[in-house]
Amino acid sequence: MEFIKPDTNINFLGVRRYAYLVSCTLIVIGIISLYFRGLNYGIDFAGGTLVQVRFHDNVQTQDVRNALKPVGFSNARIQSYGNPRDHGFLIRIPVSEGTPQQLSKVLRSSLYKAFGKDRVDIRRVEMVGSEVSKDLKEKGFLSLFYAGIGILIYVWWRFELRFSLGAILALVHDVLITIGVFSITYKEVNLPIVAALLTIIGYSLNDTIVVFDRVRENMKKQNARARKFTDLVNDSINQTLSRTLLTSFTTFLVVLFLFIFGGGVIHNFSFAMMVGIIVGTYSSIFVASPIVLYLSGEGKKKR
Repeated sequence: MEFIKPDTNINFLGVRRYAYLVSCTLIVIGIISLYFRGLNYGIDFAGGTLVQVRFHDNVQTQDVRNALKPVGFSNARIQSYGNPRDHGFLIRIPVSEGTPQQLSKVLRSSLYKAFGKDRVDIRRVEMVGSEVSKDLKEKGFLSLFYAGIGILIYVWWRFELRFSLGAILALVHDVLITIGVFSITYKEVNLPIVAALLTIIGYSLNDTIVVFDRVRENMKKQNARARKFTDLVNDSINQTLSRTLLTSFTTFLVVLFLFIFGGGVIHNFSFAMMVGIIVGTYSSIFVASPIVLYLSGEGKKKR
């Protein structure tokens, strides 16, 4: 099955300077947001206590906040959770003393007193200490760094250094934009998001390797030396375009359904995957290959 005709000849590399401008703009906006706003770290990375509650009838966020003030949790972050008809809330409390059982008892007592015992259902209580959260955050982001080093070595071994650098810079591009989007939207960043970033790295690399493989195949053909490297790379992108778009579309469709119907537990994970698929597909066409072209020397020449 092919969405794109085999003889398609779109000049992707001809607009590489505009692609650089788009990428740099998105990255700069993300960095500015990170500097002024930062990331919304979840319990995994920030530490504290997460409480999931469900009310049997309609309750407003301010009502829950007022119920927690008498027991000293006025700084709690409260947000609705899941389907509005379920009247569910997530309560995030900064790192505090005591065990989850003790905290659960205090919260339960406070909510029962404010709303009535029959109207409240405490689903779960999770607590992460400050030292544990710091360790999780450090190891989580180090895993991205180690993955990048491993990919650099692998692509260098399989292809050439210029291809390896092109692949790594494209992956850095994808991760920076995805993290920037999370900062702009202020969605929660936790361990599942690190898992999503690692998945995005693998997905984007797969797309990029497919293009690089075709470039290598075309370089081995008899007439390859007589052609400009720019034209050879451009042909390779066009030849793999149908596969790239088909794979990206079907994957994005699945993740989109997870985002809509998967519930609050995987909402942010599926959001990260959607952003990553779009950015990863874009980078495999407009970032990785143009960087290889630039490193080859030909990309510096004006056509």
